[in-house]
Amino acid sequence: MYRKFYQMVKTKNNNKENMGEIFHVFTLNNGLRIIFRPTTSKVTYCGYAINAGTRDEEENELGMAHFVEHLIFKGTQKRKACHILNYLSNVGGDIDAFTNKEETIVYATVLNKDFERALELLSDIVFHSTFPTKEIQKETEVILNEIKSYDDNPSELIYDDFENIIYNNHSLGRNILGSPQMIKRFTTANALSFTERFYQPDNMAFFISGDLNFKHIIHLVEKYTGFITTVSNIPKRVPPTSYQTQHVEVNKNTHQAHIIIGCQGYKTYDGKAAGLYLLNNILGGPAMNNRLNLSLREHTGLVYTVESSITSYTDTGVFCIYFATDTKDIDRCMQLTKKELQKLRENKLTSQQLSIAKKQLIGQIGIASDNDENNALDMAKYFLHYQRYDTLEETYHRIEAITAEDLLEIANEKLGEDNLSTLIYH
Repeated sequence: MYRKFYQMVKTKNNNKENMGEIFHVFTLNNGLRIIFRPTTSKVTYCGYAINAGTRDEEENELGMAHFVEHLIFKGTQKRKACHILNYLSNVGGDIDAFTNKEETIVYATVLNKDFERALELLSDIVFHSTFPTKEIQKETEVILNEIKSYDDNPSELIYDDFENIIYNNHSLGRNILGSPQMIKRFTTANALSFTERFYQPDNMAFFISGDLNFKHIIHLVEKYTGFITTVSNIPKRVPPTSYQTQHVEVNKNTHQAHIIIGCQGYKTYDGKAAGLYLLNNILGGPAMNNRLNLSLREHTGLVYTVESSITSYTDTGVFCIYFATDTKDIDRCMQLTKKELQKLRENKLTSQQLSIAKKQLIGQIGIASDNDENNALDMAKYFLHYQRYDTLEETYHRIEAITAEDLLEIANEKLGEDNLSTLIYH
């Protein structure tokens, strides 16, 4: 009945207190992968991670991955939209979904006792949605309003526009929401064509976190999905071509200027990815003592918000710095930012500075890990793409192994002025 069964135990100690570091995985005969993280919580987080996102769309279906994510809640072969919305709400549960450049996640939150109820509903909408025409007409207006709302928020819109610059003419540069003109033309047939290509058992993973029996989980997932066969070959992704810097200014008539400076980064499991992540945290991470915040806000009062961030994909990544300021202060902020980047390129961190930076990042990761929902979603993404999900200990070890020399090399490779693109809204 099953193709493969195996179990991963990520800790040596199997007692109850350490259950969060144990992961079990299982592959059904149709290729559907299951990953389970046992916890002592009374709440189950579960769902489908689908290896289909914005970068997988054809030129004539920009915005389709996000469009489908909306429409799978609007009707299946046996349910109407109202039945989908009420099914988990009636027992206090919740169902949600989101789309990224490389994946779509459809998930539910319920009490452990309602897991089968959630699984059955999730399986129904993922594998049996019908995309009724009358629902498409209504939901199209919802998505168009979402786009307008997004367009009214330059501090968010600028990130998508920046990725379009550094991934010029590549699908990773596309806006997740798509274009209004194209969305208005989407039909039931278009949505079914997309899901037939990508919503296949061997192109997704079912993830679950909760206080449940793994063998029972396997039995139920097989019950609701085992009869579904994989019927298509998934199109292969094309990595982005060589990166060329660009410097773009756009007149948005905003009250403040919004600026992004950045470049292509590293893919998730590149050997240098952890080093860039640590550099990013030093430069503009969430702590109030990051270098950009001290320079642009605390010492000079030129900005309210300044931050740097990293987004990693399966075959590339993005590093960027964002700040908003008065238009008269753009040049001054740019100078201060470039000065901090220059320091990282020219001055090797002392052993004390490196130790403090590592402790800070490890502490942030540890605190962020105290969230079962976020852990389940992270687990889903990593297992979907990489067939693995690192424990905290493995992550900490990767950070501890970074040297000051590593950081200096990465800073000179990625943070030089000749490698940085800029996008300015004003």
